[in-house]
Amino acid sequence: MSKNFTLTGASGYIAPRHLKAIKETGNQLIAALDPNDSVGIIDSFFETCPFFTEFERFDRYLDKLHRQDKSHQVDYVSICSPNYLHDAHARFAMRIGADAICEKPLVLNPWNIDALQEIEQENNQKIFTVLQLRVHPAIVALKKEIEANKSKHRRQINLTYITSRGPWYLVSWKGKLEESGGLATNIGIHFFDMLMWLFGDVKHSEVHMSDPTKTGGFIELENADIKWFLSIDRNDLPQDVVEKQQRTFRSITIDDKEIEFSGGFTDLHTIIYQNVLDGKGFGLDEARPSIEVAHQIRNAKSIGIKENSHPFLK
Repeated sequence: MSKNFTLTGASGYIAPRHLKAIKETGNQLIAALDPNDSVGIIDSFFETCPFFTEFERFDRYLDKLHRQDKSHQVDYVSICSPNYLHDAHARFAMRIGADAICEKPLVLNPWNIDALQEIEQENNQKIFTVLQLRVHPAIVALKKEIEANKSKHRRQINLTYITSRGPWYLVSWKGKLEESGGLATNIGIHFFDMLMWLFGDVKHSEVHMSDPTKTGGFIELENADIKWFLSIDRNDLPQDVVEKQQRTFRSITIDDKEIEFSGGFTDLHTIIYQNVLDGKGFGLDEARPSIEVAHQIRNAKSIGIKENSHPFLK
């Protein structure tokens, strides 16, 4: 049976993947919200969907629709808004009797999860998050391989993610620490989640360098040591990547062996949505560990380049 969705943050970078997922799972988008009106992409998926630039009118419309006809009850609120609004929009979903499917990071602070868990219980609703790397075929296969091989050998991991961004990035909400959570939260959190899912909880964490455009450090997990580096500075791109006129470099090596998972990203949101609809979505408990480590990184004091720093920092 088709479900009714609404979506907040319709003009954002990630919104098309959510629109596609709603469409491909056979559901309806009955309203969309964004203060910016560059949302023509909606027509490619839901041409007649009502659109609002003001939250108050969006809220009033959904309430009026539901009161007129119970069949227009919102089943899910898809949250693609800026990171600092995720918590409020998840609460809005609970208030109107809907479940939420929230883009990463679910919230910026660990204590926000505690409050949302209380609200979930009070309303008998669920808040799900998009941990898309957990459903990537290559990562799923790697997890099965790790679980089959109960080696006591500590894995040595280098995580490198450089995604060049222009001056607009730092001017936008993404460049504001209090709104995005910084690079470790905004662009690194799903990698941290994936590595903890594979290799266990965080035992120790260090930040070796941090500025608005790049950051790096070291994390000791239960079964692995991670040297990590995140950057939006195109000057950090390896020369061979620049020569290919590519703007992004993504690499994870485990014991010097490259893990290839660069493809297959476009359909992961659809898998996440189908899992939610099937009662198998990732909830608040799954989201907590990566939010905790990202919060720890954001508030840590940089201690400078160390022997265990990522090679790009050296």
